[in-house]
Amino acid sequence: MPSSFSTIRFTITRVLSRALVSALSGLMISAPPALAQQPRTTERQDQTEVLRVTTELVQTDVMVFDRQGRFVDDLTREQFELRINGKLKPVEFFERVIAGSPNEERQLAAARGSANGRSDAGGAGAASAAAAVPLDRGRPVFFFVDDLHLDQSSIVRTRQLLTKFVDNEMGQNDEAAIASASGQIGFLQQLTDNKTVLRAAVAKLNFRPYTIRDFERPAMSEYQALRVEGYDRDITDYLVEETMKNNPGITPAAAEAMVQGRARSLLAQAARVTGDSLAGLEGLVKSAKSLPGRKLVFFISDGFFLDVKNSDSYGKLQRITSLAAKSGVVIYSIDARGLVASLTDASSPSQFDPTGRVLRSSMGELSASQDAMNALAADTGGKAFFNSNALEPHVKRALKETATYYLLAWKPDLETKENRKFNRIEVKVIGRSGVTLQVRRGFFDLEPERVASASKRTDKQAPPASPPQSELGKVMSKPFQEREIPIALSLNFLNVPEKGSMLSATMQVPREFFSFEPVNGKPTAVVDVAGTFFNAKGQPGASFSNRITVTPPPAGQKEQDLAYGHPVVLTPGLYHVRVAARDEKSGKAGSAHGWIEIPDLSKGQLALSSVLMGGRPATEAASASSSQELQNSVGMSVNNRFSSRDYLRFIIFAYNARASSSDAKPDVAIQLQILRDEQPVVTTPLKKMTVDASTDLARIPYAAEVSLAGLPAGRYLLRLTAVDRVSKTTASQQARFEIE
Repeated sequence: MPSSFSTIRFTITRVLSRALVSALSGLMISAPPALAQQPRTTERQDQTEVLRVTTELVQTDVMVFDRQGRFVDDLTREQFELRINGKLKPVEFFERVIAGSPNEERQLAAARGSANGRSDAGGAGAASAAAAVPLDRGRPVFFFVDDLHLDQSSIVRTRQLLTKFVDNEMGQNDEAAIASASGQIGFLQQLTDNKTVLRAAVAKLNFRPYTIRDFERPAMSEYQALRVEGYDRDITDYLVEETMKNNPGITPAAAEAMVQGRARSLLAQAARVTGDSLAGLEGLVKSAKSLPGRKLVFFISDGFFLDVKNSDSYGKLQRITSLAAKSGVVIYSIDARGLVASLTDASSPSQFDPTGRVLRSSMGELSASQDAMNALAADTGGKAFFNSNALEPHVKRALKETATYYLLAWKPDLETKENRKFNRIEVKVIGRSGVTLQVRRGFFDLEPERVASASKRTDKQAPPASPPQSELGKVMSKPFQEREIPIALSLNFLNVPEKGSMLSATMQVPREFFSFEPVNGKPTAVVDVAGTFFNAKGQPGASFSNRITVTPPPAGQKEQDLAYGHPVVLTPGLYHVRVAARDEKSGKAGSAHGWIEIPDLSKGQLALSSVLMGGRPATEAASASSSQELQNSVGMSVNNRFSSRDYLRFIIFAYNARASSSDAKPDVAIQLQILRDEQPVVTTPLKKMTVDASTDLARIPYAAEVSLAGLPAGRYLLRLTAVDRVSKTTASQQARFEIE
């Protein structure tokens, strides 16, 4: 891999004529039906390599650590002993997997569907792992903030934790989502790699007062109410005596009835709040099933109590555990309270008790408040972090621990496949002492049946067909992108003369997923496309929908994927775009999501447009005699996938460059960096943006191309930094691309 600029040829297009500027602006406005194509995605190729057999395997992931907390990476299949409900099961599939690696989803798919995924007993996992290079790893990381059980100081610590993760720990290819139990984050709690969105989500987190109230005297805490329900005589007798003091003339039996009634009322309130928290977490875990690979979820809370009599909290925990197993989710719990010795406030006069009964009854309060968090972590193969004021190391440790794991799969028992019971998983390592295992505790064979809809359709009554646009709406409304048809989405911002700030959403739909049938002697496919633009509050604005007929290209022209664009003039702000496409004949559909921030140019600060990228094959000439030839030599890319034999060509515009007092001209320079896994592999010196008499100083263009020769296949980040040497300000813009 090149380590310096001198190893890569870099050619600057010094002068960009008005014709090219207009042509590129027109590209954004007109949204052509087809663009120059890039090589096919590896994702489509991978789909054909997965073995498919009739026997489906059940899989689980296992992490093994030595005494120093390091992952033990040299284990073989024979060293694992697997038991389901106490019954020894042969390990039919074994792999060592690097989380977030390009191979992870293929390995998981093979474990689900192939009893012969690895014919050799144990060596294949280690061999494939040795060949895998942990480059281009991109992992989905979720933070579920239980703000229904966080006090004000814990909210502050949680916001600090999340901010440091976004700024310092989030990898180049990672995606993250920040969700809350109360829903106060709203539309921003989406999985994204856009750090501006994640910072805005963090800013939405505010203290939500705990809604459980007990206004009687003496005051009763939730834990004390649980102890009363559990017939704890110490706290019950104390509360009864205090109640009788506050209500002269009342009998002991009446006082105890009052205490028990208060306890039931308080626990009913607590059950509703806890139910809301667990329901939100269950929804997140369930929706994550549609994402490939293993998912890491951080559950951040001040803890809560499990109440068997007044709620189904244990059942909810078990369902979350089972869903996590099926969704590939590992939960790490973090107690946001930090270092806590006791939850009892000894200074409270209402709890003064010289007999020590209140103190005795509260001895287990702290650990009881952490039981659910500990269970969620342990039962999903994760870990719980308690009693530490430094929360950031917990996140770092969890990211490191879950980076690698062993994947085991086994055949389910045919006689139990239809049972709705919770199956216990036990895994041991044979012949290796001093190791610690983290593994899921179990799963349901089948989830409980859902209540039938009011229409009570029978098997003979097919549901009414939905209109195509309605189907697209359903696809776009899903929390994560639908990949049945893999769609690429490109969002580009330009400031266009006489129009203002324009956002263009261009989607690329792979032609190979279309269903062609003869129409008038020509193979023809019909594709429905749609898209919607949302603001940061989730309010929909502009939208589009169209039905496109796809036919073969004219003789002598190459087949191209379908590219469809839609431009919108918008005010400054943060925007979310969702697009979808559906093949009419097969009914298959796909979607893509994206975020983009449009700067406020009225503030007069230096700003950059989006980076418009394209590829030039090395076989084409490097120079052009006219702007039209330059335009025709490269097509703007939507999926930003290139060959290592290509030249990556880009164009960007600088806005609000300040003119020098000496010659009334701006002095802006651009530096280019190409990064892989946070490390720069190409860095150029500053290059001045050339202006002449024909340059529109309101939007100064800069175009360049970089040879990709010598760069291995992988995922890269192109970062451009502009320096205004007159105003002493900087602005940056970046775009992702892949080399295949």
